[in-house]
Amino acid sequence: MSTELVREATHEGRRVALLRCYDDDDAGGTIVEAQIHPPAGDPVSHGYRFSNAGEAFRFVQEALLALQYLGCQVA
Repeated sequence: MSTELVREATHEGRRVALLRCYDDDDAGGTIVEAQIHPPAGDPVSHGYRFSNAGEAFRFVQEALLALQYLGCQVA
């Protein structure tokens, strides 16, 4: 059974980013999907593969910390 971690960053009530981290049971490793919502235009999605959950979780933590430094709220 895989575990999923989802975090949303907002700024002034508007979604800025959505990060989803989950185990890839088929290929092994852990995936982080990042959906970025620019001020104008459509959301952009990127996927990142990590060899283990610890590396993926550190990536998510650092990304969220950077967003908090920029004034975003994380939930």
